[in-house]
Amino acid sequence: MSEKRAEDFAAGTGTRKVRSEKLFSPREAAQVLGVSYPTLKQWIYKGKIRTVKTAGGHHRVPEQQIDKFLYRAAETGDVRERRNNFRRVSGRNQLIGRVTDIKTQGLMAQVSLSIGGQRITSIITADAVREMRLQKGQTVAALIKSTEVMILRI
Repeated sequence: MSEKRAEDFAAGTGTRKVRSEKLFSPREAAQVLGVSYPTLKQWIYKGKIRTVKTAGGHHRVPEQQIDKFLYRAAETGDVRERRNNFRRVSGRNQLIGRVTDIKTQGLMAQVSLSIGGQRITSIITADAVREMRLQKGQTVAALIKSTEVMILRI
């Protein structure tokens, strides 16, 4: 994963708008999404996933585009196999996302996730973060039960 600058032209104005955003190479993006590199390249060529081109003409996938496809990565395959992916808990509201930030202070930790382009934050114990070995960029599941959000490492 690399930090790069993407340049976009504002719609219809012809003015240049520069924003700093994390960009992934196609191989990195394919690995995060759990698809093959050739599959991701086909998505790029068919316009299913938007990319930014570098000065050398290489594709880079914006973090926001990867976030849109993360929840779909868990939906592939036979239904029986997908059900095995669910953790053995009673909660059915499990959302797959990527850890964007972890702030630990004392006994507590704030874990921020990106799920389908949305941000969700959970407050859990610092011990839980250490036990699950949570790190920025990992794919995790947020288990939502009533007003509480629990984090599961997948």
